[in-house]
Amino acid sequence: MKKPRIIFGIMLSLLFIFSKPSSTIAQDVSMAAAYQEPAEQQMLVELTAAFDTLKLHSIRPAEGYLKYDYLIPAGFYKQMWDWDGFFIGCYLASHKTEDSKYLKGWVLNFVNSADKNGYVPGCITTKGPRPIFGKFAMKPFLSQGAYFASLYGDGFSWIAPVYDKLKKVLDYREQTQYDKKYGLFFWDIAIQSGADNNPALTNDTNDRSAILAADINTFQLREYISMMKIAGKLGKTNDVKKYRSKADTLKARMLKYLWFPDDKSFFNVRRDNGMVIKRVTYSNFVPLFQGILPRQDGQAMIKRYLLAKEYMLAKFGLRSLSAKDPAYNNDCIIIPYSNWQGPIWINANYMYTIALIRYGYHAEASEIAKKLVPILLKDIKNNHSMHECYDADTGEPLAPTAAQSPNGIFTGFVGWNMLEQNMLEGALTDKWMMLELNY
Repeated sequence: MKKPRIIFGIMLSLLFIFSKPSSTIAQDVSMAAAYQEPAEQQMLVELTAAFDTLKLHSIRPAEGYLKYDYLIPAGFYKQMWDWDGFFIGCYLASHKTEDSKYLKGWVLNFVNSADKNGYVPGCITTKGPRPIFGKFAMKPFLSQGAYFASLYGDGFSWIAPVYDKLKKVLDYREQTQYDKKYGLFFWDIAIQSGADNNPALTNDTNDRSAILAADINTFQLREYISMMKIAGKLGKTNDVKKYRSKADTLKARMLKYLWFPDDKSFFNVRRDNGMVIKRVTYSNFVPLFQGILPRQDGQAMIKRYLLAKEYMLAKFGLRSLSAKDPAYNNDCIIIPYSNWQGPIWINANYMYTIALIRYGYHAEASEIAKKLVPILLKDIKNNHSMHECYDADTGEPLAPTAAQSPNGIFTGFVGWNMLEQNMLEGALTDKWMMLELNY
């Protein structure tokens, strides 16, 4: 339904309402509000139709080194990446059971790339693993991918042949990215985290492996929970106990060292001197995506920062960095890394909205989901694709521009932007918890 028809319908309804007895006004106000519903449903129809076409740009047939159909962000990026592929695969699997094969293929392409020690890089091409930025190990998403591919697909039996490889990948991260003093994990440099220039981390190659971060520990916690669930499905009772214990311990360490009750926030902490990095940024809220805090504490953090306009809440969605931070900007950057110092990212907004749902902010989560739709639909209409991030203050698309693209031709971006469909479905049908991992 077009906007003029909506406005006319509401005006007509209100005129009709106030000519009636007051006893029926409340009922008629609800009827008038219902005129807005078709517009929201139409947005979902348009978004779904657009993604049914655009998703094909993110799916590639098996080729060369990659033995299974693989997932790419599309447009600017032609490689298979770690968390990009995870989110794309989960989007596909959550909508069609038969499409869970793509998430399964993502898992198998990555896990079969692990070396004898369990190292697997965060990027793989048809020519083989692509070590970048040093020994860039993939983010903690592999076990989660295996779990959700099974949950949305045809069961868990396919994991059995690669189960030991999944364990070895976890072991490698414990050997190389784990601080025994704190019992917490750290990124090598910021770009490994995916939030490429997160100011709560560092890209200083002389200061590697320096910071215990809220996001990597949450993702690793979810890996342990996933392995616990997979082990249970495969009848490996000792491993169920093992990974449950690891999950419990890691969660406790996060609450001990990364949660600051006086500030009502998670923060990153330096390993060498324990200094707290008090930057209000995307990664602080990832633990709420998993629901780590008690309800009262989670609500306090959300109210103080996530839903505060001076911090994370912007006109067009939720920022990647607080507007109060001295580094805040909406610059259009993609080389040498993408900009996580302000712009709106759809995958981050997906995690934010799930955090809101977990802590009882259903209306606010729905509002965020609905704010993002016009931005993407406008982008698709104007450019026949999307951008990887958007200006938080204007809603305008940022990178990649044509000038930033190969041969000066705009190539766009698809990838995890398709998570917006899941968000809008959540807002309209209360189907939110695609990636729920409770235990």
